[in-house]
Amino acid sequence: MKRTVIGGFIMLGGLFTTLTVIVVAALYIPSMNSWSGSQLWYAIFGGKQYGNESVESLFLGFPFVVGSLLSILGLVILVMEYFDKSFLK
Repeated sequence: MKRTVIGGFIMLGGLFTTLTVIVVAALYIPSMNSWSGSQLWYAIFGGKQYGNESVESLFLGFPFVVGSLLSILGLVILVMEYFDKSFLK
């Protein structure tokens, strides 16, 4: 039971972080003047600077990746606990 709660909190923390970054990037998209590729992806991770052009990005790639990894880790913990308990019965 203890590992289930820990896994749930880890997954929820990761989901909260990841979804917050996505919402902030989506709100930032209308103020962007130039980008390359997907607007959402560019708003989160950014891109190369060409000449003296300013890079209009939030550079939130690190929190996005950490949140995604925490979500996956929490999900793995929950799945392991689920199958561990189901095989004992």
